Amino acid sequence: MADLAHEEENRNHTGRLKAVILAGGKGTRARPFTDYFPKAMIPIDGKPMISHIIKHMTSFDFISEIIIVCDLKGFGGQIKNYFEESKKIKFVQDSASGTAGDLAHLAGMIKNEPFFLWFSDNLCALDMKKMYQYYSDKKSLACIATRQFRKEETGFAQVDNGIVMQFIEKPIIKMENLECTGIYVLSSKIIDMIKSKSKKNLNLSYDILQELSKKDQVSSFDIGKTPWVDVESPVILERKSEDIRKIISKISQA
Repeated sequence: MADLAHEEENRNHTGRLKAVILAGGKGTRARPFTDYFPKAMIPIDGKPMISHIIKHMTSFDFISEIIIVCDLKGFGGQIKNYFEESKKIKFVQDSASGTAGDLAHLAGMIKNEPFFLWFSDNLCALDMKKMYQYYSDKKSLACIATRQFRKEETGFAQVDNGIVMQFIEKPIIKMENLECTGIYVLSSKIIDMIKSKSKKNLNLSYDILQELSKKDQVSSFDIGKTPWVDVESPVILERKSEDIRKIISKISQA
């Protein structure tokens, strides 16, 4: 059934995709920045974080339109003002109904076509074309970008019988379970699923994708050792500065 839905959707879209950026939420962990502006507008290398994400998206010619979901009645209005001259960007009011609930309002804008979903505090210069191709090949209803390699932020000691044999400074480790980023390719069927739920506040992972994963309808696109940073708080900007520089540099070269 999932395969048939996927094939029907692919037949009906034009080969160009829309990308949705979730830029709502209070951003309480990003204070004091978010006492004055939304987390998506945190300055990185002289520009708002969301502008780097949009620059990366628009470097792929198959992205036809970008939809930003934010609190237009609050600090999100700053995002709209910043991009007001861009004809490729549209805005939707954040409904504060969870990471899935907000997507229900996209039904009139995304019809029978897959789309990218990107949480605005995620920085990563991943290959969006490869990720979409992977999603298509797997015939899944959802695909999430994941990684299995992570650079630790502390040093480790190799110990034998209570004696330190050597120190290992901030190694890159391979995790047993893959880490989920906030970057997805989703079938428009996901929006239909969200609209069918009676629960008011819906979490994308736990209320929607968890159910699909039990039916083998969620695929995982491994980004390998491509740098990825979740800018959840101001301290991350300093702790992850090296990775952030690499990401911004790659985006600037596109």
